[in-house]
Amino acid sequence: MPDRACFPVNGKPGPVTAAKPSPVATLVHRLALDRMSWVDVVLLLIRIGFISAVVIGSTRTFMEGRFSAAQWGTLISAGVAQGSIYSLIALGYTLVYGILRLINFAHGDVFMFGAFCTVFLAIWTSQQGILERAPAITVLSWILFAALISMSIAVLVERLAYKPLRNKPRLVMLISAIGASFFLQYTARGFFSTAFRSYPTVPGLDGRLELGQITVPHVQITVFAVALALMAGLYILVEKTRIGRAMRAVSENMETARLMGVNIERVIMFTFGIGGALAGAAGVINGLYKPQGVSFIMGFFPGVKAFTAAVLGGIGSVPGALIGGLLLGIFEALGPNLVLTGLGIPGSNQLKDVIAFLMLVLILIFRPQGIMGEAIEEEKA
Repeated sequence: MPDRACFPVNGKPGPVTAAKPSPVATLVHRLALDRMSWVDVVLLLIRIGFISAVVIGSTRTFMEGRFSAAQWGTLISAGVAQGSIYSLIALGYTLVYGILRLINFAHGDVFMFGAFCTVFLAIWTSQQGILERAPAITVLSWILFAALISMSIAVLVERLAYKPLRNKPRLVMLISAIGASFFLQYTARGFFSTAFRSYPTVPGLDGRLELGQITVPHVQITVFAVALALMAGLYILVEKTRIGRAMRAVSENMETARLMGVNIERVIMFTFGIGGALAGAAGVINGLYKPQGVSFIMGFFPGVKAFTAAVLGGIGSVPGALIGGLLLGIFEALGPNLVLTGLGIPGSNQLKDVIAFLMLVLILIFRPQGIMGEAIEEEKA
């Protein structure tokens, strides 16, 4: 039946628009035409269940008034600081994927190695009184040292573990990445033992800033400011410099970039080096933010969460990694108190690490390409 037909109106023929089908009729029509498989039905039920749980848990939490506005503000500030660290690590994942279409699972351990090596320098500067006399310059030296260590480790991993397998199936490179991860972990264990070591307290970072009823520790402000500066520097590097243009060209089409005279090997090494440097800087920032200390296994959870942040924002997208990291940090800070507490789940604050894994699964269900990512082309999949 056509959408518009002529019927007499007040004795004169005129167009009449057909009634718009209801949402239920549209859904039934799609089910009839598309013939959804049982997998599609299960995924649809998961989506409905997740949305229902979030709505119910959040509604109960707000109605019961378990947290004040100041407490919510404190949680958000903590989430932004933690998300900034995730963003810095996620940039390494997304840069390497943009060039080689490879998930570098050794990246979390590159982050660990820089933080672990630098903790000895940090302890020495504190014992010598250098940290007390010039805290800003000393912390900057820690960040530069960690960036140099992690950059060297990242380039070494690329030369030894990835370059010989570049023309092999991607599964082979993925297995090599997992092997490199274990190698770095247990090399750090052999060199540094299994003991936890903590960064010394930096003068001036142990205070708090009062914003009305919201209390923001100075260390959170410092973490966010340093991370934002590093992210801005990376953006300028990628968008405004010659090597950045070469990186974007290789990411778009490696063979065409090679024909245009781009040195592919140099671009790949530079990409791994920049990603490693950002991970090393994130290791020092994480050490300042979390007094629990560093250990040889500290790279696993931040690595998984940063990978989740990269997928959330759109793997291969630099702005997506930034947004994904911040969102994941905020979700991780708010989720247990906002949703799990309202659902009556005991020990909700101890389940915050589950948020990252749950987010990864839900991203793959709802939007596999991420927030700012494009649908993956078949030849890139």
